[in-house]
Amino acid sequence: MKLSLFLLPCLFIGVSCGQTHKKNATINVNEHIPQYESFEAIAPLFTQANDTVYVINFWATWCKPCVAELPFFEQLTKEHATQPVRVILVSLDFPEQIESKLIPFVRTYELQSEVIALLDERFNEWIPRVDSSWGGAIPVTHIHKGTQRSFHHRAFRTYSELQQLVDQMLTR
Repeated sequence: MKLSLFLLPCLFIGVSCGQTHKKNATINVNEHIPQYESFEAIAPLFTQANDTVYVINFWATWCKPCVAELPFFEQLTKEHATQPVRVILVSLDFPEQIESKLIPFVRTYELQSEVIALLDERFNEWIPRVDSSWGGAIPVTHIHKGTQRSFHHRAFRTYSELQQLVDQMLTR
């Protein structure tokens, strides 16, 4: 079985990424940050066939390029609040760091976009289901509306890059 690029940080910092961790279903921040043990629980997000543009970003608090692009998703959330656009930030933070790192991060930066934590460490099973070209590195962003799909393999450098992709989906 191939080792996902996502797992490389685990090897370098000595965290065991193969263990299964049980957490509560949700944690109370200002709103809830849902925690999903299995990709199956969020899989329907990738197959919604309505008029909403889904912007699903995979990120982690320890990923510098991920954190650098978060303001773009926040701006998108604010500017498209009255349009059918749903921004979902899927945190891939380590399960044992949800309470110590993710929740304080969300509070400190007052993120307004929807944040969820995916705890499913069976990366090689679910990553290809998001996009067959995804090697596992983050950040990545999956955008879709109905059957239209776009997959962005790197951090956005500007807000206009992200906005252009979303606006293209909105006008179709």
